[in-house]
Amino acid sequence: MHNPAEEKEWRLPSRGLAAMVSLIIGETALFSIFVVAYVFYMGKSISGPQPSQVLELPIFMTICLWSSSLTIVLAERAIEHGKMKVFSLFWGLTILLGAIFLGGTAMEWHKLIYHDGLTISTNLFGTTFYSLVGLHASHVIVGLIMLLIVFFFSLTGRLQPKHAYQIKTLALYWHFVDAVWVVVFTVVYLVGR
Repeated sequence: MHNPAEEKEWRLPSRGLAAMVSLIIGETALFSIFVVAYVFYMGKSISGPQPSQVLELPIFMTICLWSSSLTIVLAERAIEHGKMKVFSLFWGLTILLGAIFLGGTAMEWHKLIYHDGLTISTNLFGTTFYSLVGLHASHVIVGLIMLLIVFFFSLTGRLQPKHAYQIKTLALYWHFVDAVWVVVFTVVYLVGR
C-alpha cells in the first residue's frame, strides 16, 4: 500500500546548480563546434608543418590535469566533513596541477611558434589547433581564477563547511574542463597526429 508520508518532498534544484549545468551544456555545444571543425579540416593543410611533424604527446601535463579531478574530489569530501585544512591542501594542489597544465600548454605553444614556425595563420592545422586548444586553455584560466578566489577565502577563514554545496557546484566546472581535455587530447594528439 502506498504511504504518501514516506515520500520525499520534491524541491527545485538550486539556482547555482541549474546555472552551472546550463553553462556546461552551452560550453559543450561550443567545444563540439570547434572539435568538428578540427576533424573536418584534419589533413587538409597543403603547406607548413603538419601535426605529425611538430606535435608531441603532452603526457605529463595531461596526467596533471586529469589528476586535478581527483584532488578536487578529495577537497570536496574534506569540506563536507569540516576538515578545512585538508580542504585547503587539496584545493591548493588542484590549483597547482591546473597551473602546471597551463604552463605546459604555454611551453608547447612557444616551441610550436618559435621553433616550428606554426602560428594561427600558417595553415589550416595551425588555425584549428590554436583555436581548439586555446579555447580549452581559456577555460582552464577561468577555472583557475575561480579556484584561486575560493582558495583565498579558505585561507582567510571565510569559507566554511556550510559552503560545501557551492564548492561541489564549482567543482563541476573543473570536471567539465578535465572531460573536455579527454576529447581534445584524443582528437588532436592521438587521432589527428
